Amino acid sequence: MPTYSETKTLPYSVDQMFDLVIDIEKYPDFLPWCIDCKIIKRNDDWIYANLVIGYKLFKEWFLSKIHIEDDKTIQVEYVNGPLRYLSNKWKFIPHDDGSSTVDFYVDFEFKNAVFEKIMGVFFNEIAKRMVSAFVERADQLYHPLSERFDSDDEGSSQEG
Repeated sequence: MPTYSETKTLPYSVDQMFDLVIDIEKYPDFLPWCIDCKIIKRNDDWIYANLVIGYKLFKEWFLSKIHIEDDKTIQVEYVNGPLRYLSNKWKFIPHDDGSSTVDFYVDFEFKNAVFEKIMGVFFNEIAKRMVSAFVERADQLYHPLSERFDSDDEGSSQEG
């Protein structure tokens, strides 16, 4: 399976982006094709999560172990389900102005050759939509810094 990586600088802090990505139970609210999520176990360093992914008649679950590293890096390790393997990493890099760069990487392969062939055709588009979904969610939750400053001026009027 091909790999996909994307690096984006966003007007949100490392803490904001980390909190958004690690809030796995909210994925069904905004992540395309994520139908359900259950946290199986959790401690300060890792989370076991069962995700259900689906599209039309296709529906699969997989169990993953999410490692939470001290530098706010998130590393996902595949445990069980329809995949042969999964490698997924989120790294958050702070900037002096309060913004951050998000470095995203994913690579996975299905055990089922039919699913693998279908996913191979759409893999890059799916990965781009996933990253976009996280950016859109950040926009909804945190509003870009420029909007926060601009909104103070918009719509205000003074009578005198």
